[in-house]
Formats: sequence, structure tokens, C-alpha cells
Amino acid sequence: NSTVTEALVRKKSEHNERLISTLEELSLHQEDIECIEHIQNWCRDLKILLLQSNLIARLENLHKLKRLEYLNVAVNNIERVENLEALESLNKLDLTLNFVGELTSVESLRDNYNLRELLLIGNPCADYPHYRDFVVGTLPQLHSLDCKEILPSERIRAQRLRQQHRLIIVQCQADQAMARDEQRIRVAEQQAELAVQCAGIEDEEERIRAFWNAKSEHCPEIRTEIARQHRLGREKSESKPNPLTEKPKRTTHLFAPCGRPYNINQAKLPFNFQDEPSHYSLLLEVYKHLDTSLIDVDVQPNYVRITVKGKVFQIAYHDEVKPMESQVQRSQITGHLQLMLPKLKVNEVLSFKSAKLSPTPNKRAAGKGPQGIVDISNICAPPDLPDLI
Repeated sequence: NSTVTEALVRKKSEHNERLISTLEELSLHQEDIECIEHIQNWCRDLKILLLQSNLIARLENLHKLKRLEYLNVAVNNIERVENLEALESLNKLDLTLNFVGELTSVESLRDNYNLRELLLIGNPCADYPHYRDFVVGTLPQLHSLDCKEILPSERIRAQRLRQQHRLIIVQCQADQAMARDEQRIRVAEQQAELAVQCAGIEDEEERIRAFWNAKSEHCPEIRTEIARQHRLGREKSESKPNPLTEKPKRTTHLFAPCGRPYNINQAKLPFNFQDEPSHYSLLLEVYKHLDTSLIDVDVQPNYVRITVKGKVFQIAYHDEVKPMESQVQRSQITGHLQLMLPKLKVNEVLSFKSAKLSPTPNKRAAGKGPQGIVDISNICAPPDLPDLI
């Protein structure tokens, strides 16, 4: 991502229910952002903006962020401090490890009367003589510079010698600007030579190795090119599957080669399937709190398929059913799915077996044992009476 997109901002605003208009903190670090855009229009209530470890070359498009208190643009390609005068609430500014060589550009922060902390360590300007005294004398509202507290005596001395220090600083930054121009030309020539060298290498791996083995200078152009190579490497690794980490997806076969439907239960759901003479009854124990919209039922003459959150449950039956007359219900208490599938023809064998197994009322009455007091003499003849005494 070379620019700030709405999709990226919404992705980073999950803590605010993806509402970007009311965001107070936004972190966009390590996103390869090259220019600041749209943030001041989408997130006007921002108090904290973190843009460190990107490729930002210029501070711009931030003047509408009136509530911004902390701006972190460390580890970018910024070469001068500018366009921050309108940030009236700015309290802390982090410019660590950039390429700021124009130290007099900090004079643009004089009107930021709420600014208390400034970090410029790791920039070329931090190596200038009297660097700290000049910044302290230029910005009297500061309480600390490069995480070191500013003492009152230090501030008084810096303000007294500010003009003398400024003359030295101007000469230093002029020398640095000339060196920077020479560096731009030199780096452009080196990159052109490297491009010609890589163009003559057919193997892609060898070209990549040649780029990383080449000597380079520490400058914004090289940082941008390194980030581009990293991005290309990530895109390549993401598009190319790794056979060591990625398992091949298993293909689900719903039917045998002859066309017979398989019995499948991918979701491992408990079920109860009953074969009645006139219909089939299926009870599938679907999760209680699963939304019904995630369940799909497909009744066919010789099988039924139920898809639960993409998982297939399929069961085949022997007798054909009437799909148009089938009934599907879901319990509001348990969430279970109940299917009643009427058969095309009643199974006479099952009807006969069920009728044979279920006794009639007369047989049940005749099969009852003796009740009350029974006289044994009414059952057995006198010679057959047992000797009970």
C-alpha cells in the first residue's frame, strides 16, 4: 500500500467498531505508506496518529487535525519539518531516524504552543554542532528534547546564543544539502548499473541475490527500493503455496462412480434415522444457537443432503420418497432439525412386521393371567390333586 485507503483505515479501527469518523487513535505503522492522504478528512477527531516505519517523504495533509496530540512519524524518509503549524493541540512529535537535514525548519513549530516533547535523534541534523542549544532556543515551549529534560538554565543560555548558533547551523545544513544532492546523483547511477546487471541474469533467484548482495548507501531512495523488494517477496510467497506447510484440500465425493449417493457426516452431528412403513423420519441434532440461514436442506427421491455451515450431511435411503410432500421443522427449544419424508410406495413388508409385532386389544385381553382367588379343585381332577399337606 503506497497510499492510505479507506479499507486500510477501517481495518485498523476494529477497536472502534470500524467507525472511522469518531476515531481518536489510529495506527498505520509498517504499511509501506509513501504519502499522507485522506486521514484529515476521514478522522478529524484523532488524538494519536502512529505512522512510524513507513516510506513517508513529506509531512502534509494534516492541517485539519485540530485535536491531534501525538504524531509519530519515526523511521520514514522525511527531510524537513513542515506543514504542522495548524496542529494547535500537538503535544508530542516523534521524528526519530528520518533524514532531516534542514534543522532551521523546526522554526515552523514556534506557533505550536502546546508542543512539549520533540524527538529528532537519528537525523543528520542531530550531528550538527550546537544542535540541541539551537532547538531549545528556538522552541521555548519544549519541556524535553530527545527524551532529555530541558533545564531552565539551559534554556536561558540557548536563547542568549541562538543567533550565533543559527549561523553555524545554516552553514552546516548547506553543506549537508550539497552532499545530499551529490548522493542523489550517485545513488541514481548505482541503481541504473544494478538494473543493467540484474537484467542480464536470467534466473530470478540470482537476480534477487544480486540485489541484496550489492552495496548501498543509507538514503531515502535505497529505503524505498528495499521496501519494494520486500513487498515483491511477500506477494510472491503469498501467491505460491508452500508444500511443507499447506496440506492439499481433501475433495469430498458425494456419489459413487455408479451414481449411488454416499452417506456422509462431515460435521459429526448426532442423528436418528427411522424407517417407517409409510415414511422416513430423520432427527438431526443441529447446534442450538446456529442461525437457520446457515442450514440448507435438499431432499431428493433417493437421498437427502443437509448443509450446515458448509459441512455436508447426506444419507441415502432404499425406498423413494416424495420430495414435494416432505416436511422440515426445527425445534425452537433444542434447535434440532426434524424431517418427515413420505415414501412413494408404502413398504408392505414393514407394515406386516409391525402389525405382527403389535398385539391386538383382544389378544392382550385374552392373554391376561388369572385374577382374584382361584380354587385348585376347579382346575385339577381329584386324583391329580397334589399332596399339599
